[in-house]
Amino acid sequence: MNSTALAEMFGSRAAEAVLLHLFHHGESYGRAVSSDFGISLDSVQRQLEKFERAGVLVAVRHGRTIMYSFNPRAKAAARLRDLVAVYYDSMSLEAKEFLF
Repeated sequence: MNSTALAEMFGSRAAEAVLLHLFHHGESYGRAVSSDFGISLDSVQRQLEKFERAGVLVAVRHGRTIMYSFNPRAKAAARLRDLVAVYYDSMSLEAKEFLF
C-alpha cells in the first residue's frame, strides 16, 4: 500500500498502520498490525507505545499479549478516530480486503 496523508501527518507508515488497524478492528496487538501491513514488529510496538503515552490509546494485558484500543475517555482520541475514519472511508474495498 502506498503512503497516505496519515503517514505523512504522523511521520511513519507504522503510525498509519496502527491507526487504520485499530479503526478497522476496534482493538488489536502489535504482531497483528505488523503482519497485516508488512512492517517490522519493533516499529509497530514503538508506535503503539507512543500513542499510549500520548493518551489516545489504552492497553490491556491478556496473558502475554497487550491489546490496544482507542481511549474512550480521551477527547483527542475521539477526534483522532474521526480523522482516521475520513481516510478509511475513502479506501477502496480492494485495499481494505488486501490489508485486513
